[in-house]
Amino acid sequence: LTFPLLSVTLLVSFGSSMLYGYNLAVVNSPAEYIKAFYNATWSQRYGHGLAPGPLTLLYALTVSIFALGGLVGSLLVGVLVEQYGRNGALSRSALLVLLAGGFMGFSRELGSPEMVIIGRSITGLHSGGCCLGCAQPFPHGSNPTAIPRGVGEHSIFPTRSNLRGFLGLMPTLFICLGVFCAQVLGLPELLGKDRFWPLFLSMVVVPASLQLLLLHCFPESPRYLLIERNDICGATRALRRFLGTPDVQDVIEEMKEERRSLSSMEMVSVWQLLRDRSVRWQTLSVAVVNAGMQLSGIDAIWFYTNTIFENVGIPVSEIPYTTMGTGAIEIVAGLIGCLTIERVGRRPLIITGFCAMGVCSAGITVSLLLQAALPWMRYVSVACVVGIIAGFCMGPAGVPFLMTAELFTQSHRPAAYIVGGSLNWLCNFTVGFIFPFLQMSAGAFCYLVFCGVCLLVALYVYLIIPETKNKTFMEISHIFA
Repeated sequence: LTFPLLSVTLLVSFGSSMLYGYNLAVVNSPAEYIKAFYNATWSQRYGHGLAPGPLTLLYALTVSIFALGGLVGSLLVGVLVEQYGRNGALSRSALLVLLAGGFMGFSRELGSPEMVIIGRSITGLHSGGCCLGCAQPFPHGSNPTAIPRGVGEHSIFPTRSNLRGFLGLMPTLFICLGVFCAQVLGLPELLGKDRFWPLFLSMVVVPASLQLLLLHCFPESPRYLLIERNDICGATRALRRFLGTPDVQDVIEEMKEERRSLSSMEMVSVWQLLRDRSVRWQTLSVAVVNAGMQLSGIDAIWFYTNTIFENVGIPVSEIPYTTMGTGAIEIVAGLIGCLTIERVGRRPLIITGFCAMGVCSAGITVSLLLQAALPWMRYVSVACVVGIIAGFCMGPAGVPFLMTAELFTQSHRPAAYIVGGSLNWLCNFTVGFIFPFLQMSAGAFCYLVFCGVCLLVALYVYLIIPETKNKTFMEISHIFA
């Protein structure tokens, strides 16, 4: 593992995946301060404050607009990478983050809630393009061990490099680190105060600026240079630097073969994929798993952790530290998932993860119903929240992206990623937007919705989706048939 290869992967993950995780959790701690700002601004403009319903609606839009920006970004990422390359796409995305940070940082000074919402949507656009966008296609016939979820990680490595699995899973860990950083900075001793919330939201400019400054120190993606630009000399120089060896001819020949294979291959559109009966079950499986990943309730946990803990009876003074504890456990669970996926396989991890999330969601409902009679049930609720996060990070967090590549041939993979990625972001928006209203209307029973989704997805995976570890596409296709 060479220093340049590790460095650029860390830099891309830090400025992309970590930002995604940070933006998931950053609105949790200052929620009441942002609502108070919205209410005060509305009162100044119109002479009266906002009613609880419209105020909740406006805040829910602020939280969930991030996912709509992510949807747009995920659909544009292929065009950006093809046009500008990995470094160019990341640089332009980093500039977007600087713009978003400016909007959110000066929103209170200018008395504009709209600037917060616009800033959130722009950060979503960046995350969709850099973190959870549609990955570039893998070469025909390859059986990758991991699906990198960014425009940076996937294009650096040789096609069959044994580093793809290790480095491809790093974005998941950085997402967990991003969530944890937001929880730490949201402590009352740091930025978790009323006067600091615009600064708290605008801290996204720090990793983006670092990425923007350092990215030019690294060469462009070798695969982009050779396959898209036919720059063999540039690709050779980049590979020599990344791999730390002058002998890269075998890798160059492999990339040339990949280019010839791609040039003779007709890619399937999304509409063609949906109509193709030969991959009907694979397409349905991608849709179910990606939608279930977001409808499992994990986004409600990330977006509204403090509100959930307040409703289960945790003292307000203890909530920030309880939330930070869940973030630390999340990192540990993500590490466990990364270290065990190649040993135990995809199906056991994703089934166990969804089942654990379903049981813990039901546990929150039970603990809330019994809390009046048994005050100690509040700690059961906290344990259930931790169980949901741990279950998600050990399986559903990364396996769906991995399975998407393993269920399809090269010609179908780009369309499959578009289907899965679009459902991912749309369901993220849905949960972020409706959860406050679901909580107000259903009370403790709102978590049973997530319980049902998790258990149904686990049952679907158990009955329909085969184990894909160490299997070729043809073997997987025969199992589905």
